[in-house]
Amino acid sequence: AITLGTMDGANVEIHEQVGDDNCVIFGMRSEEVINLYEHGGYSAWDEYNTNANVRKVMNQMTDGTYGNFQSLFDYLVNSNDEFFIMKDFNAYIEAHEEIVRRYQDHNAWLRSCAVNIANSGIFSSDRTIAEYAEDIWNIKPVDIK
Repeated sequence: AITLGTMDGANVEIHEQVGDDNCVIFGMRSEEVINLYEHGGYSAWDEYNTNANVRKVMNQMTDGTYGNFQSLFDYLVNSNDEFFIMKDFNAYIEAHEEIVRRYQDHNAWLRSCAVNIANSGIFSSDRTIAEYAEDIWNIKPVDIK
């Protein structure tokens, strides 16, 4: 599959492995997110009131279109959308449109999928556990004979 995501967490490493042609990155970059966490300046309520796309989707959470997601609506607004989901929403729409555009070129799509799959080995659980052991837990492997 082609990677679709924000430029944080494992997506940073995936992007480094597969490049721009094989993933679609959207939304704020980590420095922007850190800046908002450190200095504030983001209001979920303002995003809801000024962004027509966000308002439409948020209203659909509570108007019965897809069921009743009042608790999710309340969480996003009351927690000031701590993960900036609403802030990245328009960028996600554009990224989704880019994914649809790319899918039209079947051979390029398959090539991008193959590149993503072929470069996924770096994300093995063995590597992850080894890095946790060394970098977080400060433990060494034990030889068992």
